[in-house]
Amino acid sequence: QVQLVESGGGLVQAGGSLRLSCLASGGTFSSYAMGWFRQPPGKGREFVASFTHYADSVKGRFTISRDNAKNTVYLQMVSLKPEDTAIYYCAASSRSATIVAGNYDYWGQGTQVTVSS
Repeated sequence: QVQLVESGGGLVQAGGSLRLSCLASGGTFSSYAMGWFRQPPGKGREFVASFTHYADSVKGRFTISRDNAKNTVYLQMVSLKPEDTAIYYCAASSRSATIVAGNYDYWGQGTQVTVSS
């Protein structure tokens, strides 16, 4: 069983930056494909980034990376926009990298990102 804990969210002005972290425990981190999703207010969960794809809305602004020695995956976000406001979730898949939420086996509890205009 893998546990995922996100951190790094907060309130930032438009144009600002944040780096989200997701610490994994309880499994072999390097064997999992990792991804980031988000849920904007009043909307469903949507794909943000994996190691093979980025959502069109974040391309060129968000970068996913991982440090297997630290069991951590990151999401660097720059040039943030109010529409990036959401709860951000990291997820782990025992299958290959995917943009489909249903293909992920484990989820974190989420971290709130709020971008003010």
